[in-house]
Amino acid sequence: MSSPEPVIRSRQTEKEVNGISTQVVCTEFSNYIFVVLSQYGKIGTLISVTPDSRSNDISTPTFSTKVLLGKDEPLTHVYAKNLATFVSQEASNRPVLLGLALKDSSIDAIKQMKEIIKSCQVW
Repeated sequence: MSSPEPVIRSRQTEKEVNGISTQVVCTEFSNYIFVVLSQYGKIGTLISVTPDSRSNDISTPTFSTKVLLGKDEPLTHVYAKNLATFVSQEASNRPVLLGLALKDSSIDAIKQMKEIIKSCQVW
């Protein structure tokens, strides 16, 4: 008798990004994807990234971001869209809950973090 598939699938990994230990945890829930990206060992700022249903052009969906906990700064929204848009698109346009706690948020670091998220994929 095989064991049933777990209700919640989760994967985590840890890699160095520009010399800083970076942890990524990706968890798939039935209605959203939860991604934590941390260089502090904490969840940090919590951002909701949601596909915008009002978009007229289906080929290029737009995304809304909302800071739920933490500092609501313009760059936080930019990082969230950059890191979570592809996650939502690959997960059938499900919303993404993103936890960010970053020491290094340079363009190069963000690109490396996207690759780490891809390697931790559960959707």
